[in-house]
Amino acid sequence: MVQMSSEFIYSLIYILICVCVVIPPTEVRSAGLTIYNLLSVWLGSEEMSFIQYHIKKTTLTAIVHSVLPLAYYIGLSIAAPNQQWFQFDELSIWILLYLGVSTTVFLSTLTLCYWWSKNNWGNHPIAKALHHQGNNRAWTDVAARINMEFRRVDKFATGPPDVRVIVTDSWVMKTWAYGVNVAHQADCHLNLLRTEEHALSPESRAGVQYLAIQVISANQYIKPFEIRLFSSDYKDLRDKLTVPVVNARNVVIQQTLTDRFLDAFSHQVQTNPPFVPQLGSPAPENCIGCLLSPANIKLVKFCEESQRGDCVQCFCRPMWCMDCMCKWFASRQDQGRPESWLGSRAPCPTCRSKFCMLDVCLIP
Repeated sequence: MVQMSSEFIYSLIYILICVCVVIPPTEVRSAGLTIYNLLSVWLGSEEMSFIQYHIKKTTLTAIVHSVLPLAYYIGLSIAAPNQQWFQFDELSIWILLYLGVSTTVFLSTLTLCYWWSKNNWGNHPIAKALHHQGNNRAWTDVAARINMEFRRVDKFATGPPDVRVIVTDSWVMKTWAYGVNVAHQADCHLNLLRTEEHALSPESRAGVQYLAIQVISANQYIKPFEIRLFSSDYKDLRDKLTVPVVNARNVVIQQTLTDRFLDAFSHQVQTNPPFVPQLGSPAPENCIGCLLSPANIKLVKFCEESQRGDCVQCFCRPMWCMDCMCKWFASRQDQGRPESWLGSRAPCPTCRSKFCMLDVCLIP
């Protein structure tokens, strides 16, 4: 049996710890064992003070990441004390070089972070970027506007916790480990660069498509940056943006599974017999799902005779639009077998009477 040295065992454990610190897996995040959760009292609330939170978070990230190489050496001296790791005259040139570089990196980062914190964090790169977009106003005024818009529930946000894309009423932002890219919507234009397609995804059993979009600001002090998101989020992104996304390269964007099903659902509903309300019936109200479109769908059993089959006659008044009814129908299906959706059934969202696509009637 091969006996492993204490240095080797310690190195494996330390590599695992570094991975959990730098790229925390979902299990570590769920358990609340990330550095940011442990120091949440100092970081504050992201929901209430988005900019100040990320200024402190990026500073903390830089310090923690820079200390990892030096901490490895210190831990190695404890795990294997017989090697005399601090007897410098007996160490090889490579170990001395590693110790010198790791110490220099940590002390330099610590000094830089201290300088960032001066002037009420006004020296931080995020604060400087906001100052250039404030029209001669203090960066704290711009931060207050961003914080206010971030607290709104209608913002667009997507992406993993470490690299998120956030769009508010006036700002396009991208958060990453060492900073936050911020661009004012009125000053920027967006270019669709490319797509990335993957056959497998941890989020779903189907393949996914990623879109890479470049954000270019007319402000000369704001560097261009790139955002990355699912193609399924592209429609929500465009709805939140006040500027168009230029697709000069004619990049092909795949429709989401829901969008493709909506097309097939709409086509089938158009071929079904329409439902004509009786004279004197009140005009349909807005859909209770989206509250925007008029309720133009009525469920009437047309697939089979009234007493046959699994479908049941629904007596609810029209309360849903076609888009919301389609999304409801899709949500009640087996998500692992989308090929069976067209021939399946779903309960009425109001009375739970079963219906199929042949029973969905459009109100002209």
